Amino acid sequence: MNKSPPLTLLILYYSRHGATRKLAEAIAQGVESVSGCDARLRTVPAVSAVSEATEPDIPAEGAPYVEAIDLEQCAGLALGSPTRFGNMASAMKYFWDGTAPQWLAGALSGKPACVFTSTGSLHGGQESTLLSMMLPLMHHGMLLLGLPYTEAALMTTASGGTPYGASHWAGLNGDQAFTDESRTLAVALGRRLAQTAVKLRESA
Repeated sequence: MNKSPPLTLLILYYSRHGATRKLAEAIAQGVESVSGCDARLRTVPAVSAVSEATEPDIPAEGAPYVEAIDLEQCAGLALGSPTRFGNMASAMKYFWDGTAPQWLAGALSGKPACVFTSTGSLHGGQESTLLSMMLPLMHHGMLLLGLPYTEAALMTTASGGTPYGASHWAGLNGDQAFTDESRTLAVALGRRLAQTAVKLRESA
């Protein structure tokens, strides 16, 4: 009996001060807790209103920059961004605005996806940011997953976590610790994404 190759789940995020990156790493932990699943962490470069400003080809730290092949090869996607006035950051929006070739090819159609975010204030637009990130994924034909209330921490958390996706209250200066509740919910979201990808492969 041939063993199926591992499923690659893409965890694509943008992080300025590290809070969203912590969520991404916890989601990766959840993905890799599922047998036969690997997490691939990727980020996007910052954008600038100054046309001469450029980012290096390789980030100074953290995950490599995402490439089109990462979208094509993944069996599912977790998408994360900090909040910018209740919306995803411009760097992430800029990336998705350039994915028309993958949209036309249906590269992501039928694959599971989830979203995650961090905010400087507790009511700084977590839910609207998560919903904004869902929109391009819906246009790409992805199957959106949230966090069900069967996750007990979702009923008691005071630091982040929504039914729309994992979240973290980072504080204005990033001084709010990444809590056990936020980590638990992020791991649960990654595990759910991976389990769904496995079920979809088994039913194909």
